[in-house]
Amino acid sequence: MGNDTHTTLKFPKVVPMDAPTHRPAAPGPEPTADRPTRASVVPDWYDDPPTLPGTAVAIAAPDPSASSARPLLKVLAGLNAGQVFTLDGDETVIGRGRDVHVRVDDAGLSRKHARIVRSEGQRYVLEDLGSTNGIFVNGRRVERIDLADGDRVQLGPALVLRFGLVAADEEALARNLFEGSTRDALTRLYNRKYAGERLSAEVAYAHRHGTLLSVVLFDIDHFKRVNDTYGHLAGDVVLRIVAAQAQKAIRTEDVLARYGGEEFLVLVRGIEPKGVGVLAERIRQGIERLAIPWESRTLRTTVSLGVAALNECRPAGTVDALMALVDERLYRAKGSGRNRVC
Repeated sequence: MGNDTHTTLKFPKVVPMDAPTHRPAAPGPEPTADRPTRASVVPDWYDDPPTLPGTAVAIAAPDPSASSARPLLKVLAGLNAGQVFTLDGDETVIGRGRDVHVRVDDAGLSRKHARIVRSEGQRYVLEDLGSTNGIFVNGRRVERIDLADGDRVQLGPALVLRFGLVAADEEALARNLFEGSTRDALTRLYNRKYAGERLSAEVAYAHRHGTLLSVVLFDIDHFKRVNDTYGHLAGDVVLRIVAAQAQKAIRTEDVLARYGGEEFLVLVRGIEPKGVGVLAERIRQGIERLAIPWESRTLRTTVSLGVAALNECRPAGTVDALMALVDERLYRAKGSGRNRVC
């Protein structure tokens, strides 16, 4: 060129991964001799570059000391898919009996099906406890095996779990997800979806093994009157307290669910219909005696109950037939005066 004039082409600059991450302070007074200019404190690579597609972003790695790995089993397949069990002790017995550490109410499990033993060096050893349907790890039947992170463990014909070592926050998230998918938010009972799936499984099991199965269906008498008179918050309190009282009245192995707005379902396995009637009467009496505090008042309520057994629904014995029968008996109880069992 014949003169000093020239054109400078500016191109967007990409921040290198190892570059400093601080940004300059907000503009201040004009620079002086003892106050450096912006150029002297901002590196020459800084030019407010736009974010470019595909540009790598540096993310700080998590601090491994922030949370320690915890051993747990997560249900992958079966009725309780999503449920997690933490292996806290040196020995964890798994089965469907009442005296085990991890109880899964699955008909394909033995009462004491298997155990996991924690040994030196944080090894976790799975052992069959003489179960009927055996244990399988990654598709292979075993009697005893060291578990590795990510192993798929099958107990019986249907229950599949994954063994893993996870951080405490991941464990808490898994628990919350399972609770949210199976529990009613207000009463903390099982929700209708879970109750329907469980009822189908129980009916199938009862047909295969010739066991007894009954259902109790009940709802709160004149519940709309509570909402209309005292408001929906009072109605929520009544629902929670009624649910808690019904939970106290049933056995550990019975399943109680909120089936509708003010309607509840109990699945009862293994006792004669006469005994189921006694259980229903115990629920009715317990709720009738409740004194429910609401503001400066005491509210009282009653329930009407229907009871039906699967063996009354011959020849088909389907879920629909069982629910139709118990629904008919509930409405008979309501039509004959309420606060009774039919």
